Amino acid sequence: MVDVFEEVEEELRSERYRRLVRTWGPWVAGALVLALVAALAWWGWQSWQTGRAETAATHYDRGMQALSEGDAAAADAAFIEAVDTGSGGYKALALQQRAGIALGNGETDEAVALFDEAAGASGQPLISDLARLKAVYLLMDSAPLEEIEERLAPIAEENRPFSAYAREAQGLARIQHGQVAEARPVFALLALGQDVPDVVRQRAQLVQDAIDSGVAASLAEIVRAQAEMPQPDVGQVQAQAQAQGQAQGAPEQPAVQP
Repeated sequence: MVDVFEEVEEELRSERYRRLVRTWGPWVAGALVLALVAALAWWGWQSWQTGRAETAATHYDRGMQALSEGDAAAADAAFIEAVDTGSGGYKALALQQRAGIALGNGETDEAVALFDEAAGASGQPLISDLARLKAVYLLMDSAPLEEIEERLAPIAEENRPFSAYAREAQGLARIQHGQVAEARPVFALLALGQDVPDVVRQRAQLVQDAIDSGVAASLAEIVRAQAEMPQPDVGQVQAQAQAQGQAQGAPEQPAVQP
């Protein structure tokens, strides 16, 4: 009788397992297939990203080599390819190199636009904040103070890699726009800061001394007055110099192209 009961119990267990398999088997199989597809998709995406990064690195290195050889056109072409094929770090670095080339060609607006694009291409503050700071430096003499302040605000926050340099730029922008009193606390904090680079701390102390002595108060007015003065005509200056030289018996100076 014991054997009969054991056989019946075994049959019941087998039937229960078969029922569980029929009920949940398709779901388990589907989940396994889905997990396998997801794993293969992730692997494929990672391989694709790695390939793009390697290609971008190759283009970037070629651009740097061209720059070292003085071929700005070839360098810019290589950096464009690095931007098109790369993402993140290499794309942001290539955009910054393109901005430097544009600046060397006198295309300041284009350089600012490229620095802004580079800042948005990387999620690493060490790269993106530097690009934003470079754009601000180019805009210091032309953009309104409100724009300068808005651009500097996020990178001037604590624990940002270029916070000290951004705060220094804030103070200089305020002085340039005649807000000397508002600029002094910025430089006072920089001069006393513990995490401030030595070079920034030293410059901050010099600017603070200039403010306290009254020298910085007239800086903005001097800059504006110089900008409003009519610029001398190079041709007229050369003609006057030549006329004076001839009157004194001096040999005529060769003309210099402006």
